[in-house]
Amino acid sequence: MAFGFARRKPAKADGPAVEDLTHDVGGRSLPLRVSENPRARRLTLRIKPGARGLTVTTPVGVPMLEVERFLYRNRAWLEEKLEKAPDRPEVRPGIKIPIRGVNHEIVHEPGRGVIEAVRNADGARLIVRGERIHLPRRVADFLKKEAKAEIGALVEKHAKTVKRPVKSIRYKDTVSRWGSCSSEGNLSFSWRIMMAPRPVIDYLVAHEVAHLVHMNHGPKFWALCEELCPDTKRCKAWLKKNGSALQAIGF
Repeated sequence: MAFGFARRKPAKADGPAVEDLTHDVGGRSLPLRVSENPRARRLTLRIKPGARGLTVTTPVGVPMLEVERFLYRNRAWLEEKLEKAPDRPEVRPGIKIPIRGVNHEIVHEPGRGVIEAVRNADGARLIVRGERIHLPRRVADFLKKEAKAEIGALVEKHAKTVKRPVKSIRYKDTVSRWGSCSSEGNLSFSWRIMMAPRPVIDYLVAHEVAHLVHMNHGPKFWALCEELCPDTKRCKAWLKKNGSALQAIGF
């Protein structure tokens, strides 16, 4: 077990501390974030989607020595989970990534121009123009643009149904959740959801809009989800099964 590159970063003034380190396990050196949570009653360990890193949450005041012992006790579990984690494919010419559930081969063309998603008898392709070094960022920007257009329209439709105002919509690259809804009516979505099939995109939007009415996951919440998206159960299961693979793609 090894740690390194420690730097303490208070989450906010006088707030819980955060330690950013590295941890060697199963032949890998992974980013490790150790964060205090006043509500935590025990240490918890989580692997980020795509095995991009580890997070340990602790009660306030737990010494790093105890964190090291905790990781040591869980090393076998960690190695097993990391061995089963999906590969982390990097976005580059020649690989295929799904767009609305349809695999598109990434094709790079030099010269200026917009990104085009093309489907014909030869299959589906995502043509990315510009300098090769900027290709991953341009693909991510394309997905963000698609998310703003499609998710924005779905939010408007579902919010109209539940008769609740939406204060703002944000698009992020989150690693722990696909979407969120605040009590003030601020919605947030991971633009990576644009790689999922259309019904799953609709389910995610319906899920977050339903939180405008019910800020919990009780029976009334799920009933409203089913009303907004009748395919809720199947789409929820799809995202649980396939979501980590979408999170694992490196942009």
